[in-house]
Amino acid sequence: MAKESSFKNMVITLLVITLISSALLGGVYELTKDAIAAVKIRKINNGISNVLPAFDNNPSENVHKKFIDGDTVYVYTATKDEKIVGSAVQTFTNTGYGGKIVMMVGFLTNGEINKIDVISHSETPGLGDKIEPKKTDFNVQFNGKNPKDYKLAIRKEGGDVDAMSGSTVSSKAFCDAVARAYKVFREDIMKDQGKWDDVSGATQQKK
Repeated sequence: MAKESSFKNMVITLLVITLISSALLGGVYELTKDAIAAVKIRKINNGISNVLPAFDNNPSENVHKKFIDGDTVYVYTATKDEKIVGSAVQTFTNTGYGGKIVMMVGFLTNGEINKIDVISHSETPGLGDKIEPKKTDFNVQFNGKNPKDYKLAIRKEGGDVDAMSGSTVSSKAFCDAVARAYKVFREDIMKDQGKWDDVSGATQQKK
C-alpha cells in the first residue's frame, strides 16, 4: 500500500508541475508576443529600407504572399506620396553550401533591381559568407540590372554574374534566390495586381 501511495503521489506531483509549467509558459508568451511581433516588424521594415528608395508607408502592412518551391516568398509594396516606388521581395534558396539563405531583393517600378540584402544564412565564414553586403561588393553587380535581360546565373553557366572566387556554390545559390524573387515579382505583382503595364519588365507605372 505504501508503494502504491508513493507512486500516486509522484504522478500527482508531476502532473501539478506540468500544469504549472504550462501555465507559466503561456503567461510568458502572452506577455512577450506583442514585443516579439514589434521586433519582427522592425526587422522587416529595416530590410525593406535597405533595398528600396525612400518611402512613407508601412510596407509590412501591405504584404503579398506566394507559396513557391516548398516555401513562402513575401512581397512588400512601398509607396511615397501614395505612389509606388518599388517592391521588396523576401526570397529564399535551399541550395546554399550551408543550406537555406534568406534575402531581401528590392525591385523598382521598371523591374530593375535596386539593392539586395542578406537576412540570414549559414555559409562558410571567409568564403560563402561574402554574399553579405558588408563583407564584399559581390552583390553590387546586381544593382540597376533588370532580370528581363540580365541572366541570373554565373558566367561559367552562361549567365551574366561574376561568381565569388572559391565560392561557386554560394554564388549560384544567391542567383537562385534572386531569380525566385523576380519570378514572383514579375508574375504575381507586375501582372496580377496591375501596377505595371508589362509583365516582362515595365518601364512605366499605370496612372
